[in-house]
Amino acid sequence: MPLADRVRPKSLDEVSGQRHLLGEGRPFRRIIESGHIPSMVFYGPPGTGKTTVADIVAKKTGKRLHKINATTAALSDIKAALSETDTLLGAGGILLYIDEIQYFNKKQQQSLLEYVEDGRVTLICSTTDNPYFCIFSALLSRSAVFEFKGVSAEEMVPSLKRAFGMLCEEYGEKKLEGDVFGIISRSTDGDVRKAINLLENSFFASGDTLSAETAKELSTMAGL
Repeated sequence: MPLADRVRPKSLDEVSGQRHLLGEGRPFRRIIESGHIPSMVFYGPPGTGKTTVADIVAKKTGKRLHKINATTAALSDIKAALSETDTLLGAGGILLYIDEIQYFNKKQQQSLLEYVEDGRVTLICSTTDNPYFCIFSALLSRSAVFEFKGVSAEEMVPSLKRAFGMLCEEYGEKKLEGDVFGIISRSTDGDVRKAINLLENSFFASGDTLSAETAKELSTMAGL
């Protein structure tokens, strides 16, 4: 499993950034904590926590979770998930998470509408595109829309520290040289996943010390 998935936050408080959504007392957080979850659309740049928050929400609901990636899924995959609503497994309702929903055509999106309308399915979908242009209007009108924003360098550091700690536990302790976390977080354009991948590559490219120079060189080679 990729490091970015292994260090994925387990609670809203661990998520990097998105305080406008996840901060104490914010409407989005109050909705999640209430347990009464509507169908939702998350949109924003990659690596900003959309999938992570969807996972946390699913655990809050107690519903059976199905994940579909629209870049590879077909209509048959949607039908297979929806068919479970008529079984004992789906008796408590299903939470269907669709990543990159902009890749679903109108017919694929329309197939969800009946299930969302009658409550058998709670839909959470994410997109990096403007949802008002890429999501079927009838589906969008039945969903609450929330924008995820790029994560600041400062907000990214706790995630990098968790990832570094996990690497040290698994592969042996290393020292830190200079402002390695700052260099990595400032070079990855608000994308936490990209930052963790750069940290991992820097870790294995360094000797006994996680080198700031190595992190700079790798970020340059990656065009970051």
